[in-house]
Amino acid sequence: MSRFDQVINRKNTNSVKWDTKKIFGMEDVLPMWVADMDFPAPDEVIDALHSRADHGIFGYTMPGTNTEIAIQGWLKTRHNWEIDKDIITYSPGIVTAISIAIQAYTGSEDKIVVQPPVYYPFFEMAKKHKREVLYNQLILNSDNRYEIDFADLEEKLSDNMTKMFILCNPHNPGGRVWSKEELTKIGELCIKHDVLIISDDIHSDLLLFDSHYTPIASINKAFAEQTITCIAPSKTFNLAGLQASAVLITNDTLKRKYNAVLQLYGLMTVNTFGSDAMEAAYKHGEKWLNELIHYLEGNVRFIENFLNEHLPEIKVMRPEATYLVWLDARNLKKTDDELKNLLLTKGKIALEPGSKFGKNGAGYLRMNIACPRETVKDGLDRLKNALT
Repeated sequence: MSRFDQVINRKNTNSVKWDTKKIFGMEDVLPMWVADMDFPAPDEVIDALHSRADHGIFGYTMPGTNTEIAIQGWLKTRHNWEIDKDIITYSPGIVTAISIAIQAYTGSEDKIVVQPPVYYPFFEMAKKHKREVLYNQLILNSDNRYEIDFADLEEKLSDNMTKMFILCNPHNPGGRVWSKEELTKIGELCIKHDVLIISDDIHSDLLLFDSHYTPIASINKAFAEQTITCIAPSKTFNLAGLQASAVLITNDTLKRKYNAVLQLYGLMTVNTFGSDAMEAAYKHGEKWLNELIHYLEGNVRFIENFLNEHLPEIKVMRPEATYLVWLDARNLKKTDDELKNLLLTKGKIALEPGSKFGKNGAGYLRMNIACPRETVKDGLDRLKNALT
């Protein structure tokens, strides 16, 4: 039995995911929507947190050299990317980092490009800052994979008021891992039109089916100078509640601007437990992660087989990364509101509606599969009950 088969009760723990009455108004809903895992963190991370708790003093904390060495080592061994520790700065989370970047690098008249269907805080955060959002819609090819419309992307980047492009690599919700060739085209266009790249790489460790990830900033020095890369152990090791992310900024001028906004909002320190957990995860978490990836691949195959047999109208976009499965339910001819209502009231299951990620996500559903196989089966049975 895999360690990931253990079902742990998370109800009544103030879990955004599992305390469903606060979110959906009912308690008997199976939550497979928000992106956190139902798996315990690696033992080494839990031990590090116990050690910190046993110390008993939780004063102001700054990430130390050992944390920076752990980040460097992880990127080198896992992704073949060698960085200088001086490019590392921090944020409580990547959405926070994107918000800080918008404040630091754009003005109220500027425009920001995103690629829907995509993680919705990208455009929501831009709108909250009163920035105009330009949508470079991803294209669905004949292999049921997303591709980039580069002609449209250049058109939007060439707008004189476009100052920022937010990249999702790997892509959420589609699970695409952008190739080095695609990333090179993006980098060249952004340099040509002097547009800053904010690259959200939070899912970069969760590579499935032998996919290969390339950090855009690792391709060449020019791209590194034009890119802010956001990483975190939060998705990889299920540490989102510890509020610790790293932001990698090679360009010293850009780094100073970013840190100035951090200081403006009083975010100069990091969570004590988050810093220790990040260090332990990046130092000792590789074996655990390899086992997790194997388990997630099994969940993907299980879902594909189930839907093919019981709900063939729903097509699976097999993820190359992440623990999120993008389900194409357009053949059911139902609106997102109709799907959501059926899932909640009849199936007692919560999935993310596709239109939340952009208008070209309408008719899709995002399912979080980072849970025991037993939970996945329960979710699929509920999905079948809702839709048949």
